[in-house]
Amino acid sequence: MKAQSMKKNIFLILIFFLKPDSSAILAQGLLQNKTLFTKQDTLRGSITEERAWWDLNHYHLDIKVDPEKKYISGHNTIQYTVLKSHSKMQIDLQAPLVITKVTQDSIILPVESVGSAHFISLAETQNVGDINYLKVHYEGHPQEAKNAPWDGGVSWKKDPNGNHFIATSCQGIGASIWWPNKDHMYDEVDSMHISVNIPKNLTNISNGRLLDLEQHNDDTVTSHWFVSNPINNYGVNINIGDYAHFSEVFNGEKGALDLDYYVLKDNLKKAKLHFKDAPKMMSAFEFWLGPYPFYEDGFKLVEVPYLGMEHQSSITYGNQYLKGYLGNDLSKTGWGLKFDFIIIHEAGHEWFANNITYRDIADMWIHEGFTAYIESLYLEYHFGKKAGNEYAVGKGQVIRNDKPIIGHYNVNNEGSSDMYNKGAFMLHTLRQLIGNDEKWRNILRGLNTTFYHQTVTTKEIEEYLSKTSQINLTAFFNQYLRDVRIPTIEYKLHNDNVTYRYTNIVNNFDMPVKLKLKEGYQWIYPKAEWQDLDLKETSFTIDENFLIKSVRVN
Repeated sequence: MKAQSMKKNIFLILIFFLKPDSSAILAQGLLQNKTLFTKQDTLRGSITEERAWWDLNHYHLDIKVDPEKKYISGHNTIQYTVLKSHSKMQIDLQAPLVITKVTQDSIILPVESVGSAHFISLAETQNVGDINYLKVHYEGHPQEAKNAPWDGGVSWKKDPNGNHFIATSCQGIGASIWWPNKDHMYDEVDSMHISVNIPKNLTNISNGRLLDLEQHNDDTVTSHWFVSNPINNYGVNINIGDYAHFSEVFNGEKGALDLDYYVLKDNLKKAKLHFKDAPKMMSAFEFWLGPYPFYEDGFKLVEVPYLGMEHQSSITYGNQYLKGYLGNDLSKTGWGLKFDFIIIHEAGHEWFANNITYRDIADMWIHEGFTAYIESLYLEYHFGKKAGNEYAVGKGQVIRNDKPIIGHYNVNNEGSSDMYNKGAFMLHTLRQLIGNDEKWRNILRGLNTTFYHQTVTTKEIEEYLSKTSQINLTAFFNQYLRDVRIPTIEYKLHNDNVTYRYTNIVNNFDMPVKLKLKEGYQWIYPKAEWQDLDLKETSFTIDENFLIKSVRVN
C-alpha cells in the first residue's frame, strides 16, 4: 500500500491497483475501456528519451517542512551515470510545487516545463560512463491528500493533543507530488539521504537509518536519514509528529534485525501490546519468502493519520490498534480477526513491492496479488493450513471481474482492483496445481532471490513461475490476468454418466481441477470440448481452493 495498500471498505481496500495492459497504446489513444490518455500520461508513464540516457545512483533530498504554512522548500541533489550522451534531462514535479532553480557545476540551467514534466537543458557535455550531479531547488504548497493513501499527497493533520501530525503517501500519483525526482518505477535509486528540517518540538521519521539529529538556533531540528538499499520513489516518506519510540531485536535468517516502532505518545502503552504482530509477521514471512530484504536499513512501523502504506523500511500504520481491517474480517471466516491487517499486509510489501518492484504500474498485481495472497500464508504459519485456505477462499468471494487485472502500459494506468483478491486467489489456485507445499515455498523464496532488489515485468514473473513449477502457465495467466471471465465447468448428468467441459476460457486453457468425493479427491482434466467423466460416484463438488465456477446444465 504501497499503504499496503488496502483501504477503506471491503472494496476500497483494493486501491493501489493495476493498470490496463496494451503494448500498442503509447499515449493519447482511446482504449477498449474508452479511457482517453493524454500527453501528460505518456510523459509520466513511459521511459522517455530524456529519462532513458541516464541511470540513477543517489538522491539527497534536503527539505524544510513548515507545518503552520503547509509549505515545503529545499532541494534534491541527483547523482547519475551517463549511459548515452544527451543534452536534456526529464525531472518530474507536480503543481502547485515549482522548481525555482536547477544547477550543475554551479551553472544555472534553463528549464522547459510541460505540465509536471520539466526538461532541463544541460550545459556540460554528458560523456558516457561519467558520474554527474544535478541539484533541483523547489518550493511550494504540495497537494494535500483528501483521502490518503488512495489520493496521494501530504496529510496535514493534528493529533488529539493538537500537535502537528503529518505524513506523505503517493503510490500511483507519484512521488513528484511532493519532491522532484525521476518519477518512473523502472529506475530505482541505489541509495538515498533524506534530510528534513522541522520545528524542534516534533520528530520526523523517514526511511532507513537515522544518522544524526542536528539542532539549530531557530528552534528547529534536522533529521538525517540514510537508505543503503535501492528504493522506489513512492516508497520514500516523511512522517512528522509527537512520537514516542520503542524497539526490539528480531533474530532472523540474516542475523539481528532492528524492529523500531514510532507511535503517538498517548498510544505507547497499547502499541507495545498490539505491535506483537510485527515479529510474528517477520517469522512467518521469512519462513515462506526468505530473509527480510533490508536488514541494513532495519524495519520500522510508524503511526500516521491515515490507514497505512508500504514505505520501504518505514511501514506506516493507522489501523486504530484493531485486529482485522479497521476491526473487520475481510474474509468473513473469522480468521481475518487473528491479526492486524495493516501490519501484515503492508509489511508483506517489503518482499512484494519494495524488494520485487513492478517496472510499470500496469503490472501492479505483482505487488498486490502476491501480498494479498501471503496474508493467508501468515495464518497458515501460525494457525495451520486449514486457516490459511479458508481465509484465501473467503477473500475470493468479493472478486468483481470488472476489467482485466493488468492495466495499459506506458501511461501510468492501473487495472482492476481485482489485482488484490483475484490475484491472490489465482496464486492460491497455482499452489494447488503445483501440489507440493515445499516446492511452492521454494518458488516463493526463489522469486525473492532471483529478483532481489529489482524491477520486473509480468512476463518475467510468468516465465519464472512456469519454469520453476514445470507447468506451461501461458493460458493460465492469460485467463486470470488478461481476461475478466472466470473459467466455468459445465456438466450434465445422465443416470450414472457425467459429461463435462470448460466454458468462459481463453484459447488453450485446460487447467486440471480436483473434485471432492465422499472418499477423498480425484483430479479431472476439463477441456473446451465435451468429454465423459469417469467417476466411481456421482456425488461430487469442485475443490473450493480453485478459482473456477461449476454449473449443471440440461
